[in-house]
Amino acid sequence: TPGASPAANRSATAAAGNSAPVGTLGSCSACIILRRTTAFLPRSLLAALGRSTVAKPFPHREGPFPHPETNADYFFITLEKSEKYYSPSTRYHDYAIAPDLFHWESQSTIRPGSPTGQRYIHHAQRGSHVMLLVRPSNKDAWGRTQPFTFLGPATYVSHTGARPMAIVWRLHRAMPMDVFKVARVAAG
Repeated sequence: TPGASPAANRSATAAAGNSAPVGTLGSCSACIILRRTTAFLPRSLLAALGRSTVAKPFPHREGPFPHPETNADYFFITLEKSEKYYSPSTRYHDYAIAPDLFHWESQSTIRPGSPTGQRYIHHAQRGSHVMLLVRPSNKDAWGRTQPFTFLGPATYVSHTGARPMAIVWRLHRAMPMDVFKVARVAAG
């Protein structure tokens, strides 16, 4: 709630049950609240996080977006990666394993021992957060940019491999079945 203290916003958010507090913006006392399963274009979320403005847009389309001000990594995940928009080296295999488990592949340069790999693996112990946002594809049937659905916070479960790392995340709340069905199809 604008004007309320961050603690009051966190309490109100917890009571609502379907929202997740994302954090505060620097010295601003307004708490950003992302509603689970709400659709966002990256520019909207980046504007809410103070990273992008109309005068100075930040060109982030997909992939991880680290945001130190909220101590979180926001993962913008496109499930269907067509040859039209993605090169073979960036068509990562991301999909739902179960309504509360998600398989995600990092960028092709990330190793478990790298600073980024360690940030992902140990995020909970370090007090940082991982937020997952997914969309079925870049464009809809009419060629419009698809928004991302906010699935909420997730916690590291395990990983295999390197360059890319295949990470399994556990969502704090299961994704809705309609989203799960689309994300499960991406498993092939």
